[in-house]
Amino acid sequence: MNQERLMQVLLAPQISEKATFVADKYEQVIFRVASDATKPEVKGAVELLFKVSVESVQIANVKGKHKKFGRAMGRRNNWKKAYVCLAPGSEINFVDGGGV
Repeated sequence: MNQERLMQVLLAPQISEKATFVADKYEQVIFRVASDATKPEVKGAVELLFKVSVESVQIANVKGKHKKFGRAMGRRNNWKKAYVCLAPGSEINFVDGGGV
């Protein structure tokens, strides 16, 4: 895999109540990823950027919501998120700027 491609796969960490619950209970981290990202690319990108070992990756497509802007109907874009299961003892801390 190309390192330039791996640097573009992860877009942002998904920080929410559900993401915090999943992180505590299942030792997983949720990322917003590129819409054409694959599981091996996500695994490689997380291992490259955060220097942790990854056990598995699950990917989910999130459908964009229909929204009303005044009288006009609009639609948000579809996006993709990845649930990254870290190896036991591995941790990503976003408060300290990432890493272990």
